[in-house]
Amino acid sequence: MVGTSGSGKTALARRLAARLGYSHVELDALHWQPNWTEAPPDKFRDRVRHAVEIDAWVVDGNYSIVRDIVWSRADTIVWLDYPLPVILWRLLRRTVRRMVTRQELWSGNREDLRTALFSRDSVFL
Repeated sequence: MVGTSGSGKTALARRLAARLGYSHVELDALHWQPNWTEAPPDKFRDRVRHAVEIDAWVVDGNYSIVRDIVWSRADTIVWLDYPLPVILWRLLRRTVRRMVTRQELWSGNREDLRTALFSRDSVFL
């Protein structure tokens, strides 16, 4: 499942995996370490390789560094391509919800106003 941030990759992949009885693999969860530190490339590739060793899975994410691993084992690729206003609305809703609820994402990381809207790494920018 690929698409831009906020396109609904994870939500759809999670539901599809549950309906099919497959494992759901969220690449962000394998990529992000505590304090928003990126996993070293070799470690990330090893994590992904291990996650897709099984026969049935649904992966979501857009990491070109592991595309060869995931796509070579995939039998179907779903590309979510919604209009920009739809994506921005979804992204804003998701970000506000995560900040208000202090939802833990991956490895203890949480979104906050500064990083979500005003940092160089903002998903909106």
